[in-house]
Amino acid sequence: MDAIAHLLLGPDGQPYDPVAVVPYAYRHTYAQRHADEGVNPDVLRELLGHRSTGTTAGYYRVTEKRVRAAVDRVSAHQVDGHGRRVFGQLSGLLAHEHARIRVGQVAVPFGICTEPSNVKAGGQSCPYKFTCLGCGHFRSDPSYLPELKSYLQQLLADQERLQAATDIEDWARAKLAPPDEEITTLRQLIRRIETDLDTLTEQDRTQIAEAINVIRKTRQTVALGMPSIRPPTAPAR
Repeated sequence: MDAIAHLLLGPDGQPYDPVAVVPYAYRHTYAQRHADEGVNPDVLRELLGHRSTGTTAGYYRVTEKRVRAAVDRVSAHQVDGHGRRVFGQLSGLLAHEHARIRVGQVAVPFGICTEPSNVKAGGQSCPYKFTCLGCGHFRSDPSYLPELKSYLQQLLADQERLQAATDIEDWARAKLAPPDEEITTLRQLIRRIETDLDTLTEQDRTQIAEAINVIRKTRQTVALGMPSIRPPTAPAR
């Protein structure tokens, strides 16, 4: 191993510290190279002999190049709260243009917000709290489908629970109940995204799925004081 350590160069072109060059490190290199080539995480898990993709994820990192490529692919399917397409195509944008788009938006639990004052405050100063779906600054895309579906389930469960409650006044029930308009809008948004994906070829759907995996791996958990979003269980229509 010491005989070839000087041949292994880091990103800066400098040789690695020979002490850090151990046989086990080659598993990480193997995983990283396959991940950079877009190998599906489930396939990579099998190649590495892991039981879970969570373990496999610790063997590689998502590079900025892959994130940009994933954003290019998924953002082409970004829609607003009414299901209208926002971007036609982001591919070909320069690095500073990508950065400008990211700076001009902030994450919310099931999409992104472009409202200037909220973006400036890092998502902590929304002038229309908890009404993302009815706001013209809201955006979402296929990578948020699990959260959108889970939120729909949550709204339907809350609606059913309040309708069945016998220990609450009608005015309080009406105040707490999720608006029918919000549920309808959410259903339409989910249907719009799913319909958009259904029109793609099998190859394109596979590429979108891989891009979503990349984006979700790098996405930070969002907690803005909104009602918690439970993991999806059964499909909601």
